Amino acid sequence: MTVLIDEPIWPAHDTFWAHLVSDESYAELHAFAAAAGIPERGFDNDHYDVPLRRWDDLVALGAEPVTGRELLRRLQASGLRVRQRDKRARHRPQVD
Repeated sequence: MTVLIDEPIWPAHDTFWAHLVSDESYAELHAFAAAAGIPERGFDNDHYDVPLRRWDDLVALGAEPVTGRELLRRLQASGLRVRQRDKRARHRPQVD
């Protein structure tokens, strides 16, 4: 199991947020998130956004703390990274 979590440095909604990813598979990531009680709505194409208040719990459950740079490097190396421009394309409405 290789679930990674970066530092909660991303401000939004009166807290700071971290990213939770797997460098093995989305199935592993979704299973970890479900077991940790993270809502599906927290998933954003290749990661879960998790609030600061959950960070210690997720590390205790086995998420490996890494820097944001290390998280990105390992996610890219795994082939599971969804680039920003690809995320935007997924959310663009289809016009027929």
